[in-house]
Amino acid sequence: MRCKSAPRAILTRAMSEQPRLALLPSDSPRAREAAEALRADGGFVPLEKADVVVVVGGDGHMLHVLHTMLDAGRVIPAYGLNLGTVGFLMNRPKSSRALAERVARARPLAVTPLEMIATTGNGDQQSFCAINEVSLLRETRQTARLEVAVNGKVRLPELYCDGILVATPAGSTAYNLSANGPILPLGSNMLALTPISPFRPRRWRGAILPDHYEIEFRVLDPVKRPVAAVADQKELRDILAVKVKVARELQLTLLFDPGKTLEDRIFAEQFQS
Repeated sequence: MRCKSAPRAILTRAMSEQPRLALLPSDSPRAREAAEALRADGGFVPLEKADVVVVVGGDGHMLHVLHTMLDAGRVIPAYGLNLGTVGFLMNRPKSSRALAERVARARPLAVTPLEMIATTGNGDQQSFCAINEVSLLRETRQTARLEVAVNGKVRLPELYCDGILVATPAGSTAYNLSANGPILPLGSNMLALTPISPFRPRRWRGAILPDHYEIEFRVLDPVKRPVAAVADQKELRDILAVKVKVARELQLTLLFDPGKTLEDRIFAEQFQS
């Protein structure tokens, strides 16, 4: 299993008045420049000794850091500073308050990832976590041909499409929204099941499912119509079947400045024209 649980004591200690901070910038010049300015004030510790990690960069780098912690089995709260493009999971980079004060005042938000269990052509099974979404994507010019089952019951015997994805509320405004999937409010306890360019059945536009349901995909023609499975940034090819469920034993914590939470941003996104 690639997904490991985190000690809950770390999360409790992180919310103390003066948490120990680690600093992880992305490789972009802007992020590294901002990180050097922060380091000038001192006070940072290595990640393995920190209570909170300050992530400098964009959403992609935040996802990378969260996955790194999940794989290592030690998850601490993450406070993001947006030096990327969108920064949906991040906070604004500049403030009149010192960084330590911003982190101490930040509001925690719990995010539960998905677990993807994929079976490849040689029969091996691999497990990965996904914070935003799990996607099945065609590998060639041929459309994918999939069977879709929910809680062990086949709901779509045949789906011809470019792909399909399962998105969490936190990820519903990412790839899912680009594929015309629904925006899910945080706390809705729902998942979005969204097809990507469906050809047959042509009118099927997806489903909204309770997050305690388990979703299974079977690739019906893996030789002629090969399919890849992607959990956020991790990809497996030559897929025969995929199971997706919420990994309830895992929980990530994102920190946001007061009045600027991810919940507020997801809600506001529903009114964007």
